[in-house]
Amino acid sequence: MKRLHYPLITLLAAVLVLSACSKKIKQQEDEIYSRHLQQHIQLSIISTPMPDDKSDMNLLLLNDGQDIEKLKLKETITDLYKKKLIQPLVVVAIHAGSNRQDIYGVAGYPDYQNRGSKAGKYADFIDNELYPFVKKKAGVRKFNTVVLAGSSLGGLSAFDIAWNHADKIDKVGVFSGSFWWRDKDAAAADYSDAGNRIIINNIQSSRKKPHLKYWFYAGAKEETSDRDKDGIIDVVDDTKDLVALIQSKNVCPPSDIVYTESADGKHDPESWSRAMPDFLRWAFGK
Repeated sequence: MKRLHYPLITLLAAVLVLSACSKKIKQQEDEIYSRHLQQHIQLSIISTPMPDDKSDMNLLLLNDGQDIEKLKLKETITDLYKKKLIQPLVVVAIHAGSNRQDIYGVAGYPDYQNRGSKAGKYADFIDNELYPFVKKKAGVRKFNTVVLAGSSLGGLSAFDIAWNHADKIDKVGVFSGSFWWRDKDAAAADYSDAGNRIIINNIQSSRKKPHLKYWFYAGAKEETSDRDKDGIIDVVDDTKDLVALIQSKNVCPPSDIVYTESADGKHDPESWSRAMPDFLRWAFGK
């Protein structure tokens, strides 16, 4: 039998190693300076292997990127991708800094404590700075699907930005969104859900018809607050009210809105991590 020369064996081994590495899910850290926010923003980037046709690559922009370890995001993506349940994907997880309550909210409408005062600038950062940055980094002229998602205040932010920038965003995912966001203290004698919930009022009066698909999640054990004393906690009520409002405006087919409620879901990354596989399959499923 003819023996292979050692240099050839070494070369074949190197090729196999490189081939294996190219198929792995990668995670790396990066940052971008935002002129709109006047600060550096840290990013965690998770990516599947690049497809032969780069236009088949999809993008997830995720608020509260500092929580991706708790969300088990890389492990979930790796599992789904290996099972061929999701398409090629790059995730850009945007870390929220100490000014989280300033940058997350509804653009142009701070709440009654002036939280969310920089929400408009954060939306400009996503639209004008981060999106072009990601395309350049990935070497992609146009992503197949662009999804913006977040949880709690980050979910409120994701919804508001997606609604107003549907020219770039195709789908929005909200885990336990802070749709209670209000311009008056709920303890005030003249407070009303109908008049003082900011995002509800904004969508009610909006004339936009954004071409979006929507995914909402709420957990039945997230809180005990029940403003209207109907036996249903506020996070569930507020989310269902927003879903019903979107449906009433006929901006999309009913099948383009998904609402998921978990009987044991709490307001924490562990609960959101359990819902993450369903969300990712909805957003990027084959």
